Amino acid sequence: MSSRRPEILAPAGDLESLRAALTSGADAVYFGLDEGFNARARAENFSLERLPDTVGLIHRAGARAYVTLNTLVFEPELPVVEHLLRGVARAGVDALIVQDPAVALLARAVCPQLELHASTQMTLSSAEGARFATGLGFTRMVVPRELSVAEIRRLASQTDIELEVFIHGALCMSWSGQCLTSEAWGGRSANRGQCAQSCRLPYDLVVDGETRDLGEVKYLLSPKDLAGVRAVPELADIGVHSLKIEGRLKGPQYVSSTVQGYRRWLDGVMAGKPDGARLAKDLAEMSLSYSRGFSHGFLAGSDHQTLVEGRFPKHRGLYLGRVIAVAGKDVLVAPDDRPWTGALGLGEQRPESATGAVSAPLSGEPDPADVDPRPGMGVVFDAGAPEDKHEPGGPIFRVDREGDAWVLGFGHPGPDLGRVEPGQRVWLNSDPALARRTEGLLAEGEPEGRIPLSLWVSGVEGAPLRVRMSAGRFVREAVGTTVLAPSRGAGVDAALLKDKLAALGGTSFHLAALDCSGLAPGLHLPVSELKALRRQLVAELTADVERGPARTVSADAVEDGVRQGLLARVESRPVDAGPRLLPLCRNEAQLEAAIAAGVGEVELDWMEMVGLQRAVERARAAGLRVTIATVRVQKPGEEGYDTRLDRLRPDAVLVRHWGAMMHFLEQPAGASRPALHGDFSLNVTNSLTAAHLLGLGLDTLTVSHDLDSDQLFALLEKAPAHRFAVALHHHIATFHTEHCVYSHTLSNGRDYRTCGRPCEKHAIALKDRLGLEHPVVVDVGCRNTVFNAQAQSAASLVPRLLERGVRRFRVEFVRETREEAARVLTAYQELLAGRLSPTEAVKRAAVHEQFGVTRGTMQVLKHPAATAR
Repeated sequence: MSSRRPEILAPAGDLESLRAALTSGADAVYFGLDEGFNARARAENFSLERLPDTVGLIHRAGARAYVTLNTLVFEPELPVVEHLLRGVARAGVDALIVQDPAVALLARAVCPQLELHASTQMTLSSAEGARFATGLGFTRMVVPRELSVAEIRRLASQTDIELEVFIHGALCMSWSGQCLTSEAWGGRSANRGQCAQSCRLPYDLVVDGETRDLGEVKYLLSPKDLAGVRAVPELADIGVHSLKIEGRLKGPQYVSSTVQGYRRWLDGVMAGKPDGARLAKDLAEMSLSYSRGFSHGFLAGSDHQTLVEGRFPKHRGLYLGRVIAVAGKDVLVAPDDRPWTGALGLGEQRPESATGAVSAPLSGEPDPADVDPRPGMGVVFDAGAPEDKHEPGGPIFRVDREGDAWVLGFGHPGPDLGRVEPGQRVWLNSDPALARRTEGLLAEGEPEGRIPLSLWVSGVEGAPLRVRMSAGRFVREAVGTTVLAPSRGAGVDAALLKDKLAALGGTSFHLAALDCSGLAPGLHLPVSELKALRRQLVAELTADVERGPARTVSADAVEDGVRQGLLARVESRPVDAGPRLLPLCRNEAQLEAAIAAGVGEVELDWMEMVGLQRAVERARAAGLRVTIATVRVQKPGEEGYDTRLDRLRPDAVLVRHWGAMMHFLEQPAGASRPALHGDFSLNVTNSLTAAHLLGLGLDTLTVSHDLDSDQLFALLEKAPAHRFAVALHHHIATFHTEHCVYSHTLSNGRDYRTCGRPCEKHAIALKDRLGLEHPVVVDVGCRNTVFNAQAQSAASLVPRLLERGVRRFRVEFVRETREEAARVLTAYQELLAGRLSPTEAVKRAAVHEQFGVTRGTMQVLKHPAATAR
């Protein structure tokens, strides 16, 4: 096992949760600012004005402070971000967690010593992607939740960048940074901290055009929460630097129970003495604090049968059993024999005792035996719709044991037992004892003695005592005012120094080492002088610790200089004589429509890559320039996807993730290297990021779907517009998920090896509460993309875009027939030629669209995510 102990990284959405994290022993905390640009805008967060005090509190507890500036940044907001960066650097923050490359570029210019961590929102999922991050100055990357332990191990062997791994908390159904549901359906972007939690909504399954009844299972995209305890030993062995707990929207009880539980488990693992019995109780307490049911997430690989429960989207707690009978105010509940799924194990078998086997069940659900129901605990019954805010539940008044079952007695207030029936499931969902324990922790005040201190003492007769104290990187020295004289007794010895000079109670420090080898024996010094030296040095060291490392912070504005330096590296390219329509085709029928339309270039997104070579040959035979799209994400071990594209020798590649970008950029320049077009999934929303990517060697970029029209034109004002493509007509790709809806609903298979590939026989869509049916398409990596039911058009912006200099206009198809694709292409060709107005073009293109065509994300919506705060 690696000798490095991973840090426990805790969330802090408000001051109480921050204090809970520190008192519970977190090694580091992460939090956002009131001023915005963090991915949890709904959390209470912390003010820039009081940031030095917040950082001082964290540092006095011996922990590190990470600030999240992990959203995309729009062009007008760059000066605001620069101002925040200056304040963050001066406040002594240990590291920034960042999504947008522009923030990293500005941070390096404002304060070169500021440590940068690449957020999971960057979708860095491979060693090639890690090279992109290190080029921007990142020293750590937050690993996507979709990577298994085996893939994390492979990644760690291929890069020196520090790795941070989510170990506990809510799972995002979509790959982080690749979820556009909130933007597409609510006008509020997850990439801007305004997630609308579309994954927690109910959906009906539509199979081959027919709605399929799944009974209680409605929440098809709502995953269980992650509890990765079983992965901790292997992650520690790999050498990951940080184990991250999700939960900036949760309270201090959740933070305290998770930090304490994982710290105990990690300490035991590192000492070779994991305490399985204690872990089982800790998991039960974590469940009571907050749980949608626990799973391993993807740490043990994909398991499409257990990741999603499908019957509820919110906190349930600790599963107790099923209702057997109801009599008056009493409910008889018995545990059932539902199968445990192995969700906390990293293999199929229960671990052997020699490995420190844990007594908790191998599913994510802790055993109710670890927390017996007690009076005062809360319960909830699965009665009625899960979204029902008034589902029956309440505090237990009395508990009696009846064999293996419990009789739960209720009073007033209490659940509406008229709605409770035999067979319904019962959950323990609160425990006042845990709340009281958290309150007690917080009442203790700041943690003390967390920082190790080393002490060196020297002195000879006739000279003053010299003392040096060090705490980490900080060192302070002091010289006494009284000379040392012969002592009548033992004099100043190690025992006296420990008692008086190292009396560190009530401070942030504890004595780790004392060296008094330089002190002559038998010398006297007044105790008051020892105390005075201690007070002076401790005060100085405390101030050093609170401030953090010394840094150089630029007082001058840097944005324009950064932009000019980046643009100086961008090669000038000739402007196309006229606008170009770019069909993106996903099947042969659409390709034939593109060929018949007489376009000069086609983009091929054969998501499963089956028949791609034939499509390339057909397009070339028709005289078309061929661009091939990469997959949207790529994990360690999947480098072969890019190699397959290499063999097809396309004219250009539509690059969709950082790893593919680096793969093709690192090829020797020359006639054989294809042109590189960055797609929307690179999330380009400002001129700094755009200039950096163009300077690296990308030929064009696609503007992010997070931009509305105002933000789009603000970007084009500061960047070379002719190097951008705009999605003119498309069904926005909302979710991009590792979880396979086909496998989960149409098979019993855990992954692609056992699912039987129902995606080859059926076409699925998800019907939302408005009756819109969103197509679900599988790619070569068995990942699902959920496309928006409604098409989105930027036709109304075309005149202004042409005037600004944009020349590349993409039309994307999903499941359109040849006739439908031809109709769309003709409409937009006429628009670009000036023979149709935008309104008329949309009308013609929308003829086949079942759910209509909207302006979608190009609509200007004045919501918090669209403006700088």
